[in-house]
Amino acid sequence: FTSCCWTEGISVHMVQMDAFCSDLSLRSAPVDLPRGVQTLDLSRNHVQNLTRETLAFHTGLRRLNLRSNEIHFIQPGLFVDMADLKVLDLSRNRLNVLALSNVSLGPLTAVETLDLSSNGLYTGMTDYFLAHSPSLEVLALNGNSITKIAQNTFSGSPRLKKIAGAFDSLSGLTNSICPKNSITLLNLSKNSVELFHSATSTDYYRLLSLDLSENKMSSFPLLPRNNRLERLDVSRNQLQSVNDTATPDEKTFFSHLRYLDMSYNQLQSLPESFFHCMRSLEVLNVSNNCIGEFSVADEGLLRTVKVINLGYNSLRSLTFGENTLRSLEKLLLRGNGLATLDSGVFRRLPSIEHLQLRQNNLQICSWGRNRQDAPGCVSFSSVPTLQILDLSDNQLRTVPADAFAGSPLKSLDLSLNPGLDMDRDSLSGLERSLVHLLLRENNISSLSMDLSSLTSLKHIDLSTNQLTTVPAWNRDSSIESLNLQNNHLVTLEYSTMLALEPSLKTLYMGSNPLSCCSNLDLLQMVQNSAVVVPDIETATCVHQEYSEPVNIEQVTQDMCLRPGGRYYAVAAVVVALVTVVTLVLLVRSLKLIHFKRISCSIFS
Repeated sequence: FTSCCWTEGISVHMVQMDAFCSDLSLRSAPVDLPRGVQTLDLSRNHVQNLTRETLAFHTGLRRLNLRSNEIHFIQPGLFVDMADLKVLDLSRNRLNVLALSNVSLGPLTAVETLDLSSNGLYTGMTDYFLAHSPSLEVLALNGNSITKIAQNTFSGSPRLKKIAGAFDSLSGLTNSICPKNSITLLNLSKNSVELFHSATSTDYYRLLSLDLSENKMSSFPLLPRNNRLERLDVSRNQLQSVNDTATPDEKTFFSHLRYLDMSYNQLQSLPESFFHCMRSLEVLNVSNNCIGEFSVADEGLLRTVKVINLGYNSLRSLTFGENTLRSLEKLLLRGNGLATLDSGVFRRLPSIEHLQLRQNNLQICSWGRNRQDAPGCVSFSSVPTLQILDLSDNQLRTVPADAFAGSPLKSLDLSLNPGLDMDRDSLSGLERSLVHLLLRENNISSLSMDLSSLTSLKHIDLSTNQLTTVPAWNRDSSIESLNLQNNHLVTLEYSTMLALEPSLKTLYMGSNPLSCCSNLDLLQMVQNSAVVVPDIETATCVHQEYSEPVNIEQVTQDMCLRPGGRYYAVAAVVVALVTVVTLVLLVRSLKLIHFKRISCSIFS
């Protein structure tokens, strides 16, 4: 039920028993609000002193929003009688003034969610607000200037589960995770944290997620030995090494850790010993560092890891022992400049599905015994679990026959390899599996492969090449998306495009020197069919009567019936032939008549 009531000459929006009084320039709640109000929204007003009178003596509130006021005084014990108050928003006020008076905010007997963001609070001030908050589960402290969190800061909030907030200029954290509460998420990202050390303790810490990204830490955080941390993000710091020389008593055990992000740091190496205590790790991101070597020789390490991101490092060596990384499904190695690897390195990964090798310098090994391969080439055949392979921008010279035989690829990217020479049997073995094929920006002038044999192929990108003809397809094709942008195509074979029409959904055809009248049937098919041409506004064709290219949507049959058009030329030829035939027949008729007259005169 929604209504609008007038109190003290002010229009208050009511939704059932919720009162919304924001943006009304109020200094207190309207006194004539109905009894039993559960939600009171006084945000964006001019409240300065928060007292029982300010709240019109309402004590049954469940939600109280005082965001963006000028509150600098709160009556002691104000919330004692509010046994149902669950959500309290005091963000964007001046509570730093209140904190200077050492006055407690509480007790907050029932409050579960408390927002103290943007109040100018600094070190020690939050202690007064959290001292008696037994039900508090979610705390927001964004936009303050807290530089240190003491061990007892959250001791009055034993049920606290989530802390969200930017602790500007935070230079050190000591004993910040109290084992006596239930904090499960701590977000300290985008600050100036230089050090994160927890005191040595045998207590069991309940923290599940810790975000220390975008700070200034130069060393790996030290956490309590007994923890259940599942997610740790220390990306975008200044880490130069990991602590792998600590004694067993000094080490932190991460037996529950599932996600570890150390990307965008300055790590030089990643020794195997660092992973000895990570028995549950599933995702490891160490991209954008300076790592030169990565190896896993111990089959007992990283047994549960599914994703490893080593992109944009300085890898020179990549080694996997037999029976290692048995759960690894996705390996990202983009932007390393790798030139030489053990040819069978990826065959040792029994569960690998996705290989990202873009921006390296690898070459593909040939199939068979009598082969002559470049040193350090890599084999991508007989990897029975491999489904996605990205070899774009690798300076590939050739793709030999049967290069991927025995690997059921669904997606293959060979783009950005200018001058790439593909054998006519390069894709042999992928007839029933390949769905996505990308060959863009390779300077290909013709395709020797029979793409029609790839019966599962649905998406193919041939853009930015030098093709003058379209590959032949038949009505058995499954092509749904075809990109022919930026080639040298003058004519698109209508019969081939007609064969694609039943399955084709998306066609890119811009930036080609297409002839308007030579492709009239095709252009009309595009105009009238359900095929989507995303670049249709820039797709043009050439008509000799126009100095500028014509948008394909504007081409009509009449344009090609006028002089200069294809149909006019055909009609002219037909007319000429008819005229010639008519003249020939006329001459023959005249000769026959003349012959008959001569014959009649002779016999007469």
